[in-house]
Amino acid sequence: MREIVLDTETTGLDPQAGHRIVEIAGVELVNHVATGRTQQLYINPERQVPEDAFRVHGLGLDYLSKFPTFRERAQEFLAFVQDARLVIHNAKFDLGFLNAELEWAGLARLTNDSVDTVEMARRRFPGAQVNLDALCKRFEIDNSARDFHGALLDCQLLAEVYLELRGGRQPGLELAKDAGRGAGEAGGPQFVKRERTPANRARTVRARPRSRPTRPCSPNSPTRCGSIRVGSSPRHQDTKLGSEGFSPQRAQRSQRRGIARVSKAGLTPTKGFLARFARENFSL
Repeated sequence: MREIVLDTETTGLDPQAGHRIVEIAGVELVNHVATGRTQQLYINPERQVPEDAFRVHGLGLDYLSKFPTFRERAQEFLAFVQDARLVIHNAKFDLGFLNAELEWAGLARLTNDSVDTVEMARRRFPGAQVNLDALCKRFEIDNSARDFHGALLDCQLLAEVYLELRGGRQPGLELAKDAGRGAGEAGGPQFVKRERTPANRARTVRARPRSRPTRPCSPNSPTRCGSIRVGSSPRHQDTKLGSEGFSPQRAQRSQRRGIARVSKAGLTPTKGFLARFARENFSL
């Protein structure tokens, strides 16, 4: 699918009040990927540029008077756009000026499908600011070069915003800031590596293993005491006891005494009995 991210600069807000287009720019996307093909057209508005508009885009009649009029550049613009879907920030404004200029040039109005990124942003972020600067800040897109509202630069920024609104750019990539000035020029919009900074680098936190505390011995504790189990199998009898425990030899003597007492009573000694016997007769 071919799309053109489009922007215009004008002498004012209303074409019906006699205001004209002074600049048109477009960035080509195919399947939501920038192809590197752009268009930028400066246009002689054949009228003075009001001071308010000049402060926005910095284009005055002294500079624009050397360029062709819209009538002379209309076919060049239409050949670039063709039947592509148009991606525009506040589409009603730009399409209103473009269709007015086409009618004044004796040409048919645009019938291309269009996407309004203002409406997309309002649906995704209800109540939030949706101007281009605010969206660049939200999506961490570098717009530091936007001293004036140049149409080509705005298209490049809007292309990134549009891809974010659709679900995200390819990770670590952004449109080049030094894009070319004309259709098909070398160095046009392309994707370049984004620097990974502490702000956008995903941090991995590893849990530190927790040491298991040693449970103190007490008369009501289980049969395990320190590092030896009293009355356990012979392979545990040689295990070194803690500083507060008793020696393996003393544990063995305790077992023998317990076994002897139980045997006298005609009973069979159990591990539980031997453990209790050791606790009752020896301080741990």
